[in-house]
Amino acid sequence: MIEFLSNFPDWLKILISSAVPIFELRFSIPFGILLLEMPYINTYVLAVIGSIIPAPFILWLIPSILEWMKGTKIFGKLGNWIYDLGMKKSEVIDKYSFWSLVMFIAIPLPGTGVWTGCLAASLMRVKFKKGLLAAFIGSSIAGIAMIILSSVFGMAIL
Repeated sequence: MIEFLSNFPDWLKILISSAVPIFELRFSIPFGILLLEMPYINTYVLAVIGSIIPAPFILWLIPSILEWMKGTKIFGKLGNWIYDLGMKKSEVIDKYSFWSLVMFIAIPLPGTGVWTGCLAASLMRVKFKKGLLAAFIGSSIAGIAMIILSSVFGMAIL
């Protein structure tokens, strides 16, 4: 990933890396602060914006992809299983869906974040605006956590 980005300006490296699943803010903020030596606020803003870029596409496309999968022989069982699982949990999570989704996205650990949170939101049929707002708030909180962690570990490295 880093080699691919080597010819890009630093601000674009942060924007792109934070939009990539698995990397997201967990990678892009320490990368920007510790390796590229970018200012904290610039890194934070770019990383949050970059992490939110995929959110609307995930929220819009996953339901359509699942409908397509359910209609095929090859992916039908998987599509039905994923859909049923999402619908089964939607009743329980609906009461707390917004804040639980925000906290899920906000925890900067592997397996959490905007990509996974928006996937879960779309499976649970969270309304688009609500899912997008949860992604923005959660990503903003995760960004603050990563700024703090990068600062603490950056000082420890120096």
